Amino acid sequence: MAKSRADDEELRRASEAAVGGEKVLVAVRVAKSRSILGKAGRFGLGRHMAKPRVLALTTTRPSSKHQSPKAHLHVLKYSSGGVIEPAKLYKLKHLTKVEVVPNDNSGCTFMLGFDNLRSQSVTPPQWTVRNIDDRNRLLLHVLNVCKEMLGHMPKVVGIDVVEMALWAKENIPTVNNEVKIQGGPVASVIIQRDSQVTVERELVSQAEEEDMEALLGTYVMGIGEAEAFSERLKRELHALEAANVHSLLESEPLIQQVLLGLEAITVSVEDMDEWLRIFNVKLRHMREDIESIESRNNKLEMQSLNDQTLVEELDKLLERLRIPSEFAGALTVGSFDEARMLKNVEACEWLAGTISSLEVPNLDPCYSNMRAVREKRAELEKLKVTFVRRASEFLRNYFASLVDFMISDKSYFSQRGQLKRPDHADLRYKCRTYARLLQHLKSLDKNCLGPLRKAYCHSLNLLLRREAREFANELRASTKASRNPAVWLEASTGSGQSPNNTDTSTVSEAYARMLTIFIPLLVDESSFFAHFMCFDVPALVSPGVPSNIKRAVMDGDEANDDLGIMDPDEDDGDLNDISSEFGALNEALQELLDGIQEDFYAVVDWAYKIDPLRCISMHGITERYLSGQKADAAGFVRKLLDDLESRISMQFNKFVDEACHQIERNERNVRQMGVLSYIPRFATLATRMEQYIQGQSRDLVDQAYTKLVSIMFSTLEKIAQADPKYADIVLLENYAAFQNSLYDLANVVPTLAKFYHQASESYEQACTRHINMIIYIQFERLFQFHRKIEDLMYTITPEEIPFQLGLSKMDLRKMIKSSLSGVDKLINAMYRKLQKNLTSEELLPSLWDKCKKEFLDKYESFVQLVGKIYPNEVILSVGEMKDLLDSM
Repeated sequence: MAKSRADDEELRRASEAAVGGEKVLVAVRVAKSRSILGKAGRFGLGRHMAKPRVLALTTTRPSSKHQSPKAHLHVLKYSSGGVIEPAKLYKLKHLTKVEVVPNDNSGCTFMLGFDNLRSQSVTPPQWTVRNIDDRNRLLLHVLNVCKEMLGHMPKVVGIDVVEMALWAKENIPTVNNEVKIQGGPVASVIIQRDSQVTVERELVSQAEEEDMEALLGTYVMGIGEAEAFSERLKRELHALEAANVHSLLESEPLIQQVLLGLEAITVSVEDMDEWLRIFNVKLRHMREDIESIESRNNKLEMQSLNDQTLVEELDKLLERLRIPSEFAGALTVGSFDEARMLKNVEACEWLAGTISSLEVPNLDPCYSNMRAVREKRAELEKLKVTFVRRASEFLRNYFASLVDFMISDKSYFSQRGQLKRPDHADLRYKCRTYARLLQHLKSLDKNCLGPLRKAYCHSLNLLLRREAREFANELRASTKASRNPAVWLEASTGSGQSPNNTDTSTVSEAYARMLTIFIPLLVDESSFFAHFMCFDVPALVSPGVPSNIKRAVMDGDEANDDLGIMDPDEDDGDLNDISSEFGALNEALQELLDGIQEDFYAVVDWAYKIDPLRCISMHGITERYLSGQKADAAGFVRKLLDDLESRISMQFNKFVDEACHQIERNERNVRQMGVLSYIPRFATLATRMEQYIQGQSRDLVDQAYTKLVSIMFSTLEKIAQADPKYADIVLLENYAAFQNSLYDLANVVPTLAKFYHQASESYEQACTRHINMIIYIQFERLFQFHRKIEDLMYTITPEEIPFQLGLSKMDLRKMIKSSLSGVDKLINAMYRKLQKNLTSEELLPSLWDKCKKEFLDKYESFVQLVGKIYPNEVILSVGEMKDLLDSM
C-alpha cells in the first residue's frame, strides 16, 4: 500500500511538471481506446489499439472575487523517451456525463461526456484504469470539484453508489459534506493537500437515531399481535360512544325548553298567516276595480285621439285633392310664350308633386283605394296628358321655326370673300328658355322626349350642314395654292428638276381651320344637346382636349349652367342605365350631325389634289384632335375624326401607290446606265415629307418610306439584271447615289437609316464583284495558277505539287513571264477598264483604291503560296508591286 502511494505521488509530481506547474489534485494511469461499432472486442470491451495515457485533474483558484474558479482534466501521453507530455485538455465546466461501460465486468472502463465537442456524433474515447480503487479515487475527485468549485454535477450512469459510498468510508476516515449523485446518495469528498478523501456526515446522525428509538419505545402499540391490537381499538371505540351518549342525556332540560318555545311561535305564525290571507283577498278586489276603471279611461282617450288625427288627415287629403284654378288654366289652355314660362313651370312642378303625393310610397295604402283618390288621380292623369301633348307640339314647331328663320337669313353663313364662324349663341339662348320645361316633361312622361329629340336633331342638322357646306366652299375658294401634277418619281422629269416646289402650306392651314372651327362647334353642340334634352350622362368633354376645343366647350358649359341642369353622379345611378343612355345619346347625335362629314371629305380631297404630301400634316392635325376626345362621349365627333383620319391615310396611300407605279415603269425602259432618275428625286420627296410631319403622323410616313424604298431597290435589281455585263456598275452607282442623297436624313430618321445601311451593304457587294471581275480579266493566268495550287493542297503535300502536270517550276516561270512582264501596262489597262463604263466620275477614285487594295491582297497571297511551294524561285515582291501600284 505504501508503495502504491509512493507511485501515485511520483506520478502526480511528473504530471505537475508536464502541465506547466499547475497544482495536480489527482493523477491516474489509464489506457485510451475507442469502441468499434459499439461492440466489445476480445480485450477490454472493444478497445481498439489501447494507448497508455495519464489523466491529471488540476484546479485554479480565482485571483479576485470577479473571476470564477477553473478546473481542467489533462490527458498526458508518453513521449518516445518515456517522458510525460500534454496531449489534450478538457474543461470540467463542460462535463455533462460520467458513464461506466456496462460491457466491462470489471467496472474499470468509463467514458466522459463533454457538451462542447465539435462533433457529437463521434464516440468519445474510453478510459480503462488499473483497478476499482483508481477509478473511484479519480471519479470522486472529479465529482467533488464539480460540486464545490463549479456548482453543478454531471450525470453519473453505471456506478453502484452504495459500493462507492462504502469504498469512500473505508478508505477516507474524515467526513466533511454530502453530495447527491444521479442514482442515489453517495459520499463525496473534499480534496486535501495529501490527496486523501474525507466523507461528509450521513443523512441521520447516531444521536438522532437513538432519540427516535427511545421515543418509539415509550408507546408500545402491540402491532406485532394483530388480534390484540384489534380488540384494543374496539374497546376504545365503545368508550368514545358511551361518552357521547352521556353528554346528550345531561342536556335534556334545555331541549325541553326549546321545544316549548317553538310550539308557541307556531301558533302565532298560524294566526298571522290567516290575517294575511284575509287582507290579500280584499286587496285583489280593489286591484280589479282599479284596472277596470283605467281600461275604460284609456279607451276614451284613444278614441278621442284617433278622431282628432282622422280629422287632420282628411283635411290634408282634401288639400291634396284640390286643383288650384290658376294651375288648371295654365295646364289646359295657357300659352307657351316666354313671359308665361315661369307660370307654366310652377304648374308643372305642382302637377308632378301632386301626382307623386297620391302614389303609394307617399300616400298611406289605406287611402289609395278610396273613390275620391282614384277619381282625382284619373283627373290629374288627363291634365298631364293634355299638357304634355300641347307642350310637345309647341316645342317641335318652335325648333323648326328657329332653324328656318336662321336658314332664310344669309348673313348667318359664309359668303364670297367672307368666312363666317357659325354662331349659335342666340339659338341656344332661345332654347334655354324652355330647358326647365323639358326637365318637367321628362319627369311627367319620359316617352315624350323621343319625338322632341328627333325634331330638334332634324332641324339643327339642316342648319349645321348648311353652315359646314358654305364654310367649306368659301374656304376652298379663298385659299390660294397652285395645283401641280403629282408626278414625283417619274423618270421623264429628269434628276435635276424639282417638281412641286410651290408653297402649299395654305392647304393644310385651311384644313386645320376647318377643324378648329367645326370640331369645337360639334363637341359643343353635342354637349348642349345632351344637357338640353335631359340625357342622364356625365359631362362630355374630358380635361385633355386641345386648348381651342376646351375654350369652346367651356363656353358651352357656361350656357349649360344657365340651364339649371346638374351633372348626374355616376355613383348614384345604375351603370347599366348610364350605358343605355350613352347608346341613345350617340344614336341621337348620329341623326343630329349626319351628313356634315361630306364637307370635311371635300376639303380633304381638295387638299390632296393640290398637294398629296399635305396629307401628312392633315393626318397629324386630325390625330391631335382625335387624342383629345373621350371614347365614350360625343361619339359622332370621334367617329368623324376617325373617318377623316382613314380618308387621309387612304389618299396618301393612293399617292404612294402611284409613286411606286412610276418607279416600276422604269423597269420597262430600254437599257439604262448611270443613276436612275427616281433615286435623287426620292431624296427630295423624303425631305418634303419630313417637313410636313406633325404629331403622330410619323408612322404614316415611315410606312410610305418602307413601301417606296422597297420598290426602288426591287426595281433597281431588275433593271441591273437586264444587262448582266453592266449589272454591278448600275448597282454600285445607284446605291452610292442613294447614300449620298439621303446621308443627312438617315442620321435623324431611323427608318431611312435602316435602308441606308442596306444600300451600303449592297454597294460594297457590287463593288467587290466588279473589281474582282476586272482583276481576273487582266491577270487571269496568274490567279488560275494560284487556284490550281490551292485546290491540290487539299489532297497532296506541298512537296509533291511541283511534280504535277502543268505546275512544274518551268510552268511557273512561263506563267510569271507572260503575266508579270509589262505589269505596268496591265495595271493601266485595269484602270481604263474600271473607268470605261463608269458614268459617275466621283466614284472612280474610291473604286480605284479598292481595286488596288484587293489586287495587292490577292498578289500577296499568291507570293506567299509560291514561296511555300517553290522556295528557290524569284518573283516580283509584294513591296515592289505596292510601289508600282502607288506610282500609277
